[in-house]
Amino acid sequence: MAFGQSAGPAASHRQVAELLELLQNAGHADFKDARGPMGFNQRQAAGRFTADEAQELIDQLQQAEYEADQQPKATGSSERKQKSEQTDGAPKRDDMTDEERAEMERAVRSASTKSLVLEVRRRGWIVTKPK
Repeated sequence: MAFGQSAGPAASHRQVAELLELLQNAGHADFKDARGPMGFNQRQAAGRFTADEAQELIDQLQQAEYEADQQPKATGSSERKQKSEQTDGAPKRDDMTDEERAEMERAVRSASTKSLVLEVRRRGWIVTKPK
């Protein structure tokens, strides 16, 4: 095998496109942006994967998305109760009514992860995937 060559058949365009979409949903701009956090080598950072590598990463990212979606559902009601208990004693901001605050929280909860990440980045923050 020559230097820099991958061991196995190249990933299909569909696999690479799906992998890129999943990486973007996870908060990365592209393959190069995900190189450090995902542990990609130089070849992978350029968007070149073997079929097996691409499928393994797709499965990994889909599993992470599924677990992230399931976590709030499992603990949602107990967290809401704890939050309401915590905010009752805390001073409220005068610039928002309870109705406005509730409407804002509903909007944030219903927004997709991708749109939330893009908005936070637009405001100058750095977003990383939780480990």
